[in-house]
Amino acid sequence: MINNSTRGKLIVFEGPDGGGKSTQVKLLAEMLNDFGKKVITLREPGGTIIGEKVRDILLDSKFIEMATKTELLLFMAARAQLVEEVIIPALNEGTFVICDRFIMSTIAYQGIAGGEKIEDIKNIATLATNSLNPDITIVIDVPTEVGMKRVGSKKDRMENKGFDFHHKIREGYLMLAQETNNVFIVDGTASIENLNEKIMEITKRELF
Repeated sequence: MINNSTRGKLIVFEGPDGGGKSTQVKLLAEMLNDFGKKVITLREPGGTIIGEKVRDILLDSKFIEMATKTELLLFMAARAQLVEEVIIPALNEGTFVICDRFIMSTIAYQGIAGGEKIEDIKNIATLATNSLNPDITIVIDVPTEVGMKRVGSKKDRMENKGFDFHHKIREGYLMLAQETNNVFIVDGTASIENLNEKIMEITKRELF
């Protein structure tokens, strides 16, 4: 349970692979620290001992036979542990939590691109997260060909699903951004500095 009187903020970064999320997570955390905010950064799946073990399974290229439903449930299991063990306690302490991926990723990857029912994903997410939603979500958008080129040849199991799969993901993110509150699309082809400036502008406007 979250204490709303002293609650921190949950900021989520989303978007296709190759958008530069990890770089922008780090830069935003540094800037929020400069503003005197207590900040932690997390990645999904991961962020806990259990979550990191699940991540190893999900991203291991040798598990090519993994069913989409299995992916979905493993991602949600890691997320449930992260929310319970890390995110809710941090928010209750007034901390700004910056997370690289959250529920929208599962809807885009296993739902829109993977074919699982979006309503089922949302219902499982409600259970896994105790109905927790981000205060803001930043979608870093890049064309599929740009993202795949940035990823390069060293792809994990999810990144190695092919151009058409990742193109569906990008289209899915753009659609979801239009349908979801407190979601902001930024141009991932901009320079690192310009992108950081835009993200900080959104963060200050929406959360300060």
